[in-house]
Amino acid sequence: MFYYIIALMVIALDQLTKWLVVKNMDYGESIRIIENFLYITSHRNQGAAWGILQGQMWFFYIITLVVILGIIYYIQKATKGKVLFGVSLGLILGGAIGNFIDRVIRKEVVDFVHTYIFGYNFPVFNVADSALVIGVGLLIIHLFIEERESKEKS
Repeated sequence: MFYYIIALMVIALDQLTKWLVVKNMDYGESIRIIENFLYITSHRNQGAAWGILQGQMWFFYIITLVVILGIIYYIQKATKGKVLFGVSLGLILGGAIGNFIDRVIRKEVVDFVHTYIFGYNFPVFNVADSALVIGVGLLIIHLFIEERESKEKS
């Protein structure tokens, strides 16, 4: 149940921040937070990261539903005693559902976190994207730990 609460918190924060951006900013408007590093920029995306697969909504609907079902299955069957694994899946689930809601309701994903990292104009992203990236990172760490423990046992 704890992992679903993580997912719900991600969804709530994601949808609240997107709503605030849509309600209070014009498309393309940008607010400087830290000069040459962090901005809040009202942006929309009909594709995936870096704008790939623009307009392929049915593809995203199908893939997201499969991912959501797979994550729920793994939360139910494989997270007992594996907190890091469960937290990673909760973050991934929340991120997937957060962007899925946008695709279904708005037919596009609202993005707003705009960064310049070492001078690179990084693609604009949102809370759901952040949760997905952190969740995948934690999942990779979990897999490394399990692999190391498996080798130590044998």
